[in-house]
Amino acid sequence: MIHEEIIVQQTIQSDRFMLRPCRKSDAGLIAMYAGDDRVARGTRSVPHPLPPGTVEAMIERALLSDRTEDVWIIDGSAHGHAEALGLISLERMDRAQSEIFYWIAPAFWNTGYASEAVRAIIAANPHQSERIFAEVFQDNPGSARVLTNCGFDYLGDAEAFSVSRGATVPTWTYTLKTGA
Repeated sequence: MIHEEIIVQQTIQSDRFMLRPCRKSDAGLIAMYAGDDRVARGTRSVPHPLPPGTVEAMIERALLSDRTEDVWIIDGSAHGHAEALGLISLERMDRAQSEIFYWIAPAFWNTGYASEAVRAIIAANPHQSERIFAEVFQDNPGSARVLTNCGFDYLGDAEAFSVSRGATVPTWTYTLKTGA
């Protein structure tokens, strides 16, 4: 008999929200937010316009036991905020490293939610990563500030393909050595 490791995704509490695993019922709100061109343009993988079923497929992947990326909904409902404020994810890499991705719905920009979510992930360190990487498009200095405010160090310039833009876009790469 072969025993497979089942990866359980923890819920992470923050001051103003909790980070919780995706639910199928999140699809509507996440599709509404991710369908906004301002959100899509800030990511590598979100297409614009958002094809039907894209968010549902992402949620299905996030629920798989053999996933390589954990996705959390930033849920403020227990604190009087919206049920979904955005999402944050960690993708497993080799050698005890992870890459962090995040976006916040435009209605909640400039509230500190992104910084709070990144800090919560760093504190919980659910992958027990020794190093976390992040990358932001150079035309998105707000996301760069989130990373530097959370202790990330600038690593260098690069470029990444943006699905919504249909082009390769200059990026800044950041890294954080954790205490793991």
